[in-house]
Amino acid sequence: MKKIVFTCTLVLAFFTFLLVTPSNSTAKTVTLKYANFFPPTHIQSKLAESWCREVEKRTDGRVKIEYYPGGSLLKGKQIYDGVADGIADIGFSVLAYTRGRFPVISALDLPFGYTSGITATAVANELYNKLKPKEFNDTKLMYLHAHGPGFIHTRNKQITKLEDLKGLRIRSTGMSAEAVKALGATPVAMGMADSYQSLQKGVVDGSAYPLEANRGWKLGEVTKYAVCVYPVAYTTTFFVTMNKDKWSAIDKKDQDAIEAINAEWSIKHGEAWDSSDLAGLRFFMEQGNTAAGLDQKEVERWKKAVAPVIDKYAAGLDKKGIDGAAVIKTIRDGLKARM
Repeated sequence: MKKIVFTCTLVLAFFTFLLVTPSNSTAKTVTLKYANFFPPTHIQSKLAESWCREVEKRTDGRVKIEYYPGGSLLKGKQIYDGVADGIADIGFSVLAYTRGRFPVISALDLPFGYTSGITATAVANELYNKLKPKEFNDTKLMYLHAHGPGFIHTRNKQITKLEDLKGLRIRSTGMSAEAVKALGATPVAMGMADSYQSLQKGVVDGSAYPLEANRGWKLGEVTKYAVCVYPVAYTTTFFVTMNKDKWSAIDKKDQDAIEAINAEWSIKHGEAWDSSDLAGLRFFMEQGNTAAGLDQKEVERWKKAVAPVIDKYAAGLDKKGIDGAAVIKTIRDGLKARM
Protein backbone atom coordinates (compact mmCIF):
# COMPACT_ATOMS: atom_id res chain seq x y z
CA MET A 1 0.00 0.00 0.00
CA LYS A 2 2.82 2.40 0.94
CA LYS A 3 4.51 1.63 -2.40
CA ILE A 4 1.35 2.51 -4.35
CA VAL A 5 0.94 5.82 -2.46
CA PHE A 6 4.61 6.70 -3.07
CA THR A 7 4.28 5.98 -6.81
CA CYS A 8 1.15 8.13 -7.11
CA THR A 9 2.89 10.95 -5.27
CA LEU A 10 5.79 10.84 -7.75
CA VAL A 11 3.43 10.94 -10.75
CA LEU A 12 1.52 13.88 -9.27
CA ALA A 13 4.75 15.75 -8.58
CA PHE A 14 5.96 15.15 -12.14
CA PHE A 15 2.80 16.59 -13.73
CA THR A 16 2.83 19.53 -11.31
CA PHE A 17 6.41 20.24 -12.46
CA LEU A 18 5.31 20.23 -16.11
CA LEU A 19 2.53 22.71 -15.38
CA VAL A 20 4.69 25.29 -13.57
CA THR A 21 7.90 24.94 -15.62
CA PRO A 22 8.08 26.82 -18.99
CA SER A 23 8.69 24.60 -22.00
CA ASN A 24 12.19 24.79 -23.50
CA SER A 25 10.56 24.87 -26.94
CA THR A 26 9.03 28.30 -26.25
CA ALA A 27 11.26 30.84 -27.99
CA LYS A 28 11.97 34.23 -26.44
CA THR A 29 10.31 37.35 -27.83
CA VAL A 30 12.48 39.94 -29.61
CA THR A 31 11.28 43.48 -30.32
CA LEU A 32 13.01 45.35 -33.15
CA LYS A 33 12.98 48.97 -34.39
CA TYR A 34 12.78 49.42 -38.18
CA ALA A 35 13.92 52.76 -39.70
CA ASN A 36 12.92 53.87 -43.21
CA PHE A 37 13.22 57.25 -44.94
CA PHE A 38 10.34 56.77 -47.38
CA PRO A 39 7.10 58.57 -46.45
CA PRO A 40 4.50 56.20 -44.96
CA THR A 41 2.15 56.61 -47.94
CA HIS A 42 4.75 55.54 -50.52
CA ILE A 43 4.28 52.04 -51.94
CA GLN A 44 7.81 51.06 -50.93
CA SER A 45 7.12 52.17 -47.38
CA LYS A 46 3.89 50.19 -47.30
CA LEU A 47 5.79 47.12 -48.49
CA ALA A 48 8.36 47.58 -45.74
CA GLU A 49 5.59 47.77 -43.16
CA SER A 50 3.92 44.66 -44.61
CA TRP A 51 7.30 42.87 -44.28
CA CYS A 52 7.25 43.73 -40.57
CA ARG A 53 3.75 42.34 -40.11
CA GLU A 54 4.62 39.20 -42.09
CA VAL A 55 7.64 38.58 -39.86
CA GLU A 56 5.43 38.86 -36.79
CA LYS A 57 2.89 36.50 -38.34
CA ARG A 58 5.31 33.78 -39.42
CA THR A 59 7.23 33.84 -36.15
CA ASP A 60 3.97 33.59 -34.17
CA GLY A 61 4.73 36.92 -32.52
CA ARG A 62 8.17 35.92 -31.25
CA VAL A 63 9.68 38.70 -33.39
CA LYS A 64 7.84 41.99 -33.03
CA ILE A 65 8.74 45.09 -35.04
CA GLU A 66 8.14 48.78 -34.38
CA TYR A 67 8.08 50.60 -37.72
CA TYR A 68 9.44 54.16 -38.12
CA PRO A 69 8.88 55.53 -41.67
CA GLY A 70 9.52 58.99 -43.08
CA GLY A 71 12.89 59.45 -41.37
CA SER A 72 11.19 59.60 -37.97
CA LEU A 73 13.91 57.50 -36.32
CA LEU A 74 16.87 58.05 -38.66
CA LYS A 75 17.33 60.07 -41.84
CA GLY A 76 18.26 58.25 -45.04
CA LYS A 77 21.98 59.02 -44.82
CA GLN A 78 22.11 57.89 -41.18
CA ILE A 79 20.33 54.58 -41.54
CA TYR A 80 23.14 52.16 -42.37
CA ASP A 81 25.46 53.39 -39.60
CA GLY A 82 22.48 53.66 -37.29
CA VAL A 83 21.73 49.96 -37.79
CA ALA A 84 25.37 48.97 -37.37
CA ASP A 85 25.54 51.00 -34.13
CA GLY A 86 22.22 49.72 -32.79
CA ILE A 87 20.23 52.96 -32.91
CA ALA A 88 17.84 51.09 -35.19
CA ASP A 89 17.70 47.31 -35.43
CA ILE A 90 16.59 47.17 -39.07
CA GLY A 91 17.07 49.81 -41.75
CA PHE A 92 15.87 50.48 -45.30
CA SER A 93 17.81 53.06 -47.27
CA VAL A 94 19.71 53.66 -50.47
CA LEU A 95 23.37 53.00 -51.30
CA ALA A 96 23.71 56.35 -53.09
CA TYR A 97 23.34 58.24 -49.79
CA THR A 98 26.67 56.85 -48.57
CA ARG A 99 28.74 57.09 -51.73
CA GLY A 100 31.96 55.10 -51.63
CA ARG A 101 30.81 52.93 -48.73
CA PHE A 102 29.62 50.04 -50.92
CA PRO A 103 31.95 49.95 -53.95
CA VAL A 104 30.89 46.58 -55.41
CA ILE A 105 27.12 46.85 -55.03
CA SER A 106 27.09 50.53 -56.02
CA ALA A 107 28.32 49.50 -59.47
CA LEU A 108 24.73 48.45 -60.08
CA ASP A 109 23.76 52.13 -60.20
CA LEU A 110 25.82 52.80 -63.33
CA PRO A 111 23.93 53.61 -66.57
CA PHE A 112 23.74 50.06 -67.93
CA GLY A 113 20.37 50.57 -69.60
CA TYR A 114 17.91 49.09 -67.12
CA THR A 115 14.45 48.29 -68.41
CA SER A 116 12.50 47.46 -65.25
CA GLY A 117 12.59 47.27 -61.46
CA ILE A 118 12.08 43.51 -61.57
CA THR A 119 15.23 43.14 -63.69
CA ALA A 120 17.28 45.61 -61.63
CA THR A 121 16.25 43.88 -58.39
CA ALA A 122 17.10 40.41 -59.69
CA VAL A 123 20.51 41.56 -60.96
CA ALA A 124 21.24 43.30 -57.64
CA ASN A 125 20.61 40.22 -55.51
CA GLU A 126 22.41 38.01 -58.02
CA LEU A 127 25.49 40.24 -57.88
CA TYR A 128 25.56 40.13 -54.09
CA ASN A 129 25.00 36.37 -53.89
CA LYS A 130 27.68 35.61 -56.50
CA LEU A 131 30.42 37.94 -55.26
CA LYS A 132 29.57 38.17 -51.54
CA PRO A 133 31.34 41.53 -51.08
CA LYS A 134 32.52 42.32 -47.55
CA GLU A 135 31.03 45.80 -47.56
CA PHE A 136 27.91 44.69 -45.66
CA ASN A 137 29.80 42.60 -43.12
CA ASP A 138 29.09 44.88 -40.16
CA THR A 139 25.35 44.18 -40.50
CA LYS A 140 23.18 41.25 -41.58
CA LEU A 141 21.88 42.02 -45.07
CA MET A 142 18.25 41.05 -45.52
CA TYR A 143 17.88 41.81 -49.24
CA LEU A 144 18.44 44.35 -52.01
CA HIS A 145 16.00 45.85 -54.48
CA ALA A 146 16.29 48.50 -57.19
CA HIS A 147 14.00 50.83 -59.08
CA GLY A 148 13.19 50.81 -62.78
CA PRO A 149 14.90 53.00 -65.41
CA GLY A 150 16.03 56.39 -64.13
CA PHE A 151 15.56 59.37 -66.43
CA ILE A 152 16.29 63.09 -66.39
CA HIS A 153 13.29 65.32 -65.68
CA THR A 154 13.43 69.10 -66.13
CA ARG A 155 11.37 72.06 -64.96
CA ASN A 156 11.18 74.30 -68.02
CA LYS A 157 13.45 73.03 -70.78
CA GLN A 158 12.73 70.03 -72.98
CA ILE A 159 15.82 67.97 -73.72
CA THR A 160 16.16 66.77 -77.31
CA LYS A 161 19.96 66.60 -77.63
CA LEU A 162 23.06 66.51 -75.43
CA GLU A 163 23.72 70.22 -75.88
CA ASP A 164 20.42 71.03 -74.17
CA LEU A 165 21.80 69.72 -70.88
CA LYS A 166 24.79 72.03 -70.79
CA GLY A 167 24.68 74.35 -67.80
CA LEU A 168 21.60 72.74 -66.23
CA ARG A 169 21.73 71.90 -62.52
CA ILE A 170 20.33 68.39 -62.12
CA ARG A 171 19.62 66.86 -58.72
CA SER A 172 21.26 63.44 -58.62
CA THR A 173 22.91 61.12 -56.12
CA GLY A 174 25.55 58.40 -56.20
CA MET A 175 26.45 57.06 -59.61
CA SER A 176 23.56 58.84 -61.34
CA ALA A 177 25.49 62.04 -60.63
CA GLU A 178 28.41 60.71 -62.67
CA ALA A 179 26.11 59.94 -65.59
CA VAL A 180 24.52 63.40 -65.37
CA LYS A 181 27.96 64.97 -65.42
CA ALA A 182 29.07 62.86 -68.41
CA LEU A 183 26.00 64.05 -70.32
CA GLY A 184 27.04 67.67 -69.83
CA ALA A 185 24.86 68.84 -66.93
CA THR A 186 25.94 69.88 -63.44
CA PRO A 187 24.98 67.31 -60.78
CA VAL A 188 23.64 68.58 -57.47
CA ALA A 189 23.71 66.11 -54.57
CA MET A 190 20.40 66.07 -52.75
CA GLY A 191 18.11 63.55 -51.08
CA MET A 192 14.63 62.86 -52.40
CA ALA A 193 13.00 64.50 -49.39
CA ASP A 194 14.44 67.88 -50.45
CA SER A 195 13.76 67.51 -54.17
CA TYR A 196 10.20 68.86 -54.40
CA GLN A 197 10.95 72.19 -52.80
CA SER A 198 14.24 72.60 -54.66
CA LEU A 199 12.54 72.01 -58.00
CA GLN A 200 9.61 74.23 -57.08
CA LYS A 201 11.88 77.13 -56.10
CA GLY A 202 14.28 76.67 -59.00
CA VAL A 203 17.26 75.75 -56.83
CA VAL A 204 17.83 73.02 -59.44
CA ASP A 205 16.73 72.90 -63.08
CA GLY A 206 15.82 69.25 -63.03
CA SER A 207 16.31 65.91 -61.36
CA ALA A 208 17.28 62.34 -62.23
CA TYR A 209 14.77 59.80 -60.96
CA PRO A 210 12.50 56.93 -62.06
CA LEU A 211 9.00 57.67 -63.31
CA GLU A 212 7.44 56.45 -60.06
CA ALA A 213 8.73 59.52 -58.19
CA ASN A 214 6.46 61.75 -60.25
CA ARG A 215 3.60 60.41 -58.14
CA GLY A 216 5.35 58.79 -55.15
CA TRP A 217 7.19 62.01 -54.28
CA LYS A 218 4.85 64.32 -56.27
CA LEU A 219 7.73 65.52 -58.44
CA GLY A 220 5.47 65.49 -61.49
CA GLU A 221 3.91 68.63 -60.03
CA VAL A 222 7.18 70.58 -60.26
CA THR A 223 8.67 69.23 -63.51
CA LYS A 224 7.37 69.51 -67.08
CA TYR A 225 9.58 67.27 -69.23
CA ALA A 226 11.07 63.78 -69.03
CA VAL A 227 13.64 62.51 -71.53
CA CYS A 228 13.33 58.72 -71.55
CA VAL A 229 16.56 57.25 -72.90
CA TYR A 230 16.34 53.57 -71.96
CA PRO A 231 19.78 52.47 -73.31
CA VAL A 232 21.52 54.71 -70.74
CA ALA A 233 18.97 54.36 -67.95
CA TYR A 234 20.45 53.92 -64.48
CA THR A 235 18.96 52.38 -61.36
CA THR A 236 19.33 53.12 -57.67
CA THR A 237 19.90 50.18 -55.35
CA PHE A 238 18.19 49.98 -51.96
CA PHE A 239 19.05 47.76 -49.01
CA VAL A 240 17.22 46.30 -46.04
CA THR A 241 19.67 45.27 -43.36
CA MET A 242 19.69 44.25 -39.68
CA ASN A 243 21.96 44.78 -36.71
CA LYS A 244 24.14 41.69 -36.29
CA ASP A 245 23.61 41.32 -32.53
CA LYS A 246 19.84 41.57 -32.93
CA TRP A 247 19.93 38.98 -35.70
CA SER A 248 21.93 36.63 -33.47
CA ALA A 249 19.33 37.05 -30.71
CA ILE A 250 16.63 35.54 -32.94
CA ASP A 251 16.07 31.77 -32.76
CA LYS A 252 17.25 29.77 -35.76
CA LYS A 253 13.76 28.68 -36.84
CA ASP A 254 12.64 32.32 -36.84
CA GLN A 255 15.76 33.36 -38.76
CA ASP A 256 14.84 30.77 -41.39
CA ALA A 257 11.30 32.17 -41.58
CA ILE A 258 12.67 35.70 -42.05
CA GLU A 259 15.07 34.57 -44.79
CA ALA A 260 12.12 33.04 -46.65
CA ILE A 261 10.18 36.30 -46.34
CA ASN A 262 13.21 38.25 -47.60
CA ALA A 263 13.30 36.21 -50.80
CA GLU A 264 9.62 36.89 -51.40
CA TRP A 265 9.72 40.58 -50.53
CA SER A 266 12.66 41.48 -52.77
CA ILE A 267 10.52 40.32 -55.69
CA LYS A 268 7.52 42.26 -54.36
CA HIS A 269 9.63 45.42 -54.23
CA GLY A 270 10.79 44.96 -57.82
CA GLU A 271 7.22 44.45 -58.98
CA ALA A 272 6.09 47.48 -57.01
CA TRP A 273 8.75 49.65 -58.64
CA ASP A 274 7.34 48.71 -62.04
CA SER A 275 3.68 49.18 -61.18
CA SER A 276 4.46 52.53 -59.58
CA ASP A 277 6.45 53.58 -62.68
CA LEU A 278 3.25 53.19 -64.69
CA ALA A 279 1.28 55.13 -62.09
CA GLY A 280 4.00 57.80 -62.02
CA LEU A 281 3.95 58.20 -65.79
CA ARG A 282 0.17 58.47 -65.77
CA PHE A 283 0.31 61.11 -63.03
CA PHE A 284 3.03 63.00 -64.92
CA MET A 285 0.99 63.11 -68.12
CA GLU A 286 -2.16 64.13 -66.24
CA GLN A 287 -0.34 67.31 -65.21
CA GLY A 288 -0.03 68.20 -68.90
CA ASN A 289 3.65 67.29 -68.97
CA THR A 290 5.69 65.72 -71.78
CA ALA A 291 7.64 62.43 -71.71
CA ALA A 292 9.56 61.57 -74.89
CA GLY A 293 12.47 59.54 -76.17
CA LEU A 294 15.20 60.45 -78.67
CA ASP A 295 15.96 59.36 -82.20
CA GLN A 296 18.46 56.53 -82.60
CA LYS A 297 21.30 58.76 -83.73
CA GLU A 298 21.00 60.89 -80.60
CA VAL A 299 20.67 57.80 -78.40
CA GLU A 300 24.04 56.60 -79.72
CA ARG A 301 25.58 59.93 -78.73
CA TRP A 302 24.25 59.49 -75.18
CA LYS A 303 25.57 55.93 -74.99
CA LYS A 304 28.98 57.10 -76.12
CA ALA A 305 28.95 59.91 -73.56
CA VAL A 306 28.27 57.66 -70.56
CA ALA A 307 30.48 54.69 -71.56
CA PRO A 308 33.60 56.19 -69.91
CA VAL A 309 31.70 56.40 -66.60
CA ILE A 310 31.49 52.61 -66.47
CA ASP A 311 35.11 52.15 -67.54
CA LYS A 312 36.30 54.66 -64.95
CA TYR A 313 34.36 52.94 -62.20
CA ALA A 314 35.82 49.54 -63.08
CA ALA A 315 39.32 51.04 -62.96
CA GLY A 316 38.55 52.54 -59.56
CA LEU A 317 37.55 49.12 -58.24
CA ASP A 318 40.82 47.69 -59.51
CA LYS A 319 42.69 50.30 -57.46
CA LYS A 320 40.81 49.09 -54.38
CA GLY A 321 41.97 45.53 -55.04
CA ILE A 322 38.59 44.50 -56.46
CA ASP A 323 38.30 42.92 -59.90
CA GLY A 324 36.36 45.69 -61.60
CA ALA A 325 35.98 43.83 -64.88
CA ALA A 326 34.41 40.87 -63.05
CA VAL A 327 31.91 43.13 -61.29
CA ILE A 328 30.88 44.86 -64.52
CA LYS A 329 30.66 41.53 -66.38
CA THR A 330 28.45 40.00 -63.68
CA ILE A 331 26.02 42.90 -63.97
CA ARG A 332 25.99 42.87 -67.78
CA ASP A 333 25.57 39.10 -67.90
CA GLY A 334 22.67 39.37 -65.47
CA LEU A 335 21.00 42.00 -67.62
CA LYS A 336 21.63 40.09 -70.85
CA ALA A 337 20.08 36.95 -69.40
CA ARG A 338 16.88 38.87 -68.67
CA MET A 339 16.55 40.78 -71.95
